[in-house]
Amino acid sequence: MVDEPRKNDEAAPEENDIVEFEFNEDGEEDLKKTLKKLRADLKACKKEKEEFLTGWQKERADFINYKKEEDNRKALFSEAMRERILTRFLSVLDSFAMAFANKDAWEKVDPNWRRGIEHIHSQLDAVFEEYGVKPVGEVGETFDPNIHQSIDLVSSTQKELDHKIAEVVQKGYKLGERILRPARVNVYEHKE
Repeated sequence: MVDEPRKNDEAAPEENDIVEFEFNEDGEEDLKKTLKKLRADLKACKKEKEEFLTGWQKERADFINYKKEEDNRKALFSEAMRERILTRFLSVLDSFAMAFANKDAWEKVDPNWRRGIEHIHSQLDAVFEEYGVKPVGEVGETFDPNIHQSIDLVSSTQKELDHKIAEVVQKGYKLGERILRPARVNVYEHKE
């Protein structure tokens, strides 16, 4: 019978897979030496397996940390973009406030047109409310440089008004605890 060449899917045994038996002087198999060699090989394999397992676990932990950092970075980027967009619309709110401030001129506008503009304003307010944007700076509040920007001082003889807001020149807004824009205000200053 002729030996057929091996097919590619039949793997030839590798040199490391073949167990070499030790023989004594008489040519007989020395099981003690063979067993000692097998134990040493097994110990080396276990050590190599532990190194691979430790390396794999470390890489897996690094990847999990990377994913967490990436998710955090995406959330921060999203928050920054939302804040930037909302800040851009603050000037639109200011324009509405200026239009509504002149009561005489506003009352002369056609009532249907006025209702339409007021409806648009309320829609814009609803969007800001939906995203948690709140106005800051009210007349009578105590001045806080973290949320207010002092424009002018107003003299007052009443001591209880000292460092209170006399007038809000431009509303300020905050998103959560972050100030999008400080309120521009005039502040009472007590003078005797």
